Amino acid sequence: MKSATHEILKIRLLSDREKAFEQLYQEAFPSVARFVSRMGGSFHDAKDIFQDALIVLYEKVVDDEVTIKVSVPAYVLGIAKHLWGRKFRKDQKNIPLDDMEKDIAIPEDFYAPQDYSHQLLQYLEMAGKKCMEMLQGFYYLKMSMKDIAHSFGFGSVRSATVQKYKCLEKVRQKVKETAYEDHFA
Repeated sequence: MKSATHEILKIRLLSDREKAFEQLYQEAFPSVARFVSRMGGSFHDAKDIFQDALIVLYEKVVDDEVTIKVSVPAYVLGIAKHLWGRKFRKDQKNIPLDDMEKDIAIPEDFYAPQDYSHQLLQYLEMAGKKCMEMLQGFYYLKMSMKDIAHSFGFGSVRSATVQKYKCLEKVRQKVKETAYEDHFA
């Protein structure tokens, strides 16, 4: 069963198509233009999508392929959203990665091995002997925080955890300072 909206629209489109389209432009185009703009499209894109949406609507109404259950401007906006999604997928440039690799130049020294362990040792030394030993115990010797608290003379595991955090922050700060100096040197 066709809705009254559908029948009225069909009569208007068949009797005075130009006037019906003008009214649809006034009622529906602003919302389509806002949608296309939010999606990164231009005013020209909005006009193209809207005109395509009107053609789709016209064909569906004339061929009795549609039952409109919302307002006609809302239905046109729905068609426009669908068309925009289709256009966006079609316009995407899909380039196989194999082809793209040919165009990317990788510097010869890019894969050269770098020894960061020496740099890390310097940062740990800057944080202090106690910090270096504590972090070494935790990360390299896999000591528990309970063992670290006992070995370093902390009153509780919580105190040792807080001190480990402070040591890590010292190391992070030294890394940031060095990076800043290297950047502006």
